[in-house]
Amino acid sequence: RGQAVDCSGQRLFSVPPELPLDTGNLSLAHNRIASIPPGYLACYGQLRALDLRNNSLAALPAGLFLGARRLAHLDLSYNNFSLVAADMFLEASGLLRLDLSHNPGLRRVHPQAFRGLAQLRELDLSYGGLSAISLDALEGLPGLVGLRLGGNPWVCGCAMEPFLKWLRGRIQRCASDSQLAECRAPPEVAGAPLLSLTEESFQACHLTLTLDDYLFIAFVGFVVSIASVATNFLLGITANCCHRWSKASEDEDV
Repeated sequence: RGQAVDCSGQRLFSVPPELPLDTGNLSLAHNRIASIPPGYLACYGQLRALDLRNNSLAALPAGLFLGARRLAHLDLSYNNFSLVAADMFLEASGLLRLDLSHNPGLRRVHPQAFRGLAQLRELDLSYGGLSAISLDALEGLPGLVGLRLGGNPWVCGCAMEPFLKWLRGRIQRCASDSQLAECRAPPEVAGAPLLSLTEESFQACHLTLTLDDYLFIAFVGFVVSIASVATNFLLGITANCCHRWSKASEDEDV
């Protein structure tokens, strides 16, 4: 209908081979699509919205978005992604909204996953399997105003501190569900909202020893050991000398 093509809920196992070249809105939601051929979108330069939710996708082919420079909305929710790979959306430079929610197997976001998405305004990573995320992946999104993180098993250990510091700094100008996002571990903060953790929560992280500290301790221990051996050696010699001197004195008295 016009520039909209709706192929949702058709029990498709593969993407339709031919679409109108002026397609602006394409819905392939609620199918059984497990893969997309490389270059599939190369001819659809008018495409602005692509809905792939509720399929069986675990990866996207390299260069998928080369011809889709106008793509602004991409929905990949309810799929089987375990990794958001480096440069996965590099050619989709006009993307404004990206939905990766409800991918329960999603456990890793590459630090360069969102490179090139300078215009991205909304990112949904909720209800996945993320326990941590690299700050580098988000710092390259200057236009971000909406971020959803809830429903992930976040591990709020020392490695999480830089990300939480960044999140607190962005919260005033970035709509977020971070109050719903909770720590799953370690046990002492399980169930705590991410933003309830303050700098004081990570004080123990700054008391950990560095490699230089360990080397210094090892050096001091070595020196102390040598000093102890030398002291015992000198004490042994002194005791032996005293014993001989005492025996010599007894012999003279006799």
